[in-house]
Amino acid sequence: MSPTNDVEIRRAHAGDLLAIPAELGDQEFFADRVARQDADRGVLLLALSDGLPVGTVYLWRERADEQEVRAHLPEVPLLNHVEVLATHRNRQVGTRLVSEAERILTGLGHHQVALAVNVDNTNAERLYKRLGYQRWEHDTLICWAEVKQPDGTRKSCPETCYMLVKALSGRSA
Repeated sequence: MSPTNDVEIRRAHAGDLLAIPAELGDQEFFADRVARQDADRGVLLLALSDGLPVGTVYLWRERADEQEVRAHLPEVPLLNHVEVLATHRNRQVGTRLVSEAERILTGLGHHQVALAVNVDNTNAERLYKRLGYQRWEHDTLICWAEVKQPDGTRKSCPETCYMLVKALSGRSA
């Protein structure tokens, strides 16, 4: 597939909360991220094609949940929930979302960004490495993913992850 030139990347807002779950699911998650954005604790970016959401990334600007991340990467923002619909993968949408997130973080004065990727998600790790992310020198870590159960409840599930870090603005990681 060719790159998607008609995809718009912008901040999400409360008015998007009907369209996002219709395309990407999990209304509670996105409502939480818009509320955090409104409280200036992060930024939720949307990729839109023909006005419909086809991808997201959340810029987590709060303290990390994981103790290891707080200890080794204090005050470093995290990219969270990078997601692109299967119909739009391999068309530069994920790259454009991550690039816009990095541009925003650089504008906010951040010098590094990090993200966790499940050790089994080799495709995602390959994308991030291509974009300049490197595994940190510490071991894998356990991240907690909140998973919506079939009955509508939410459950925290452990995931073994690699932490990937990238320097912003030409600084070393």
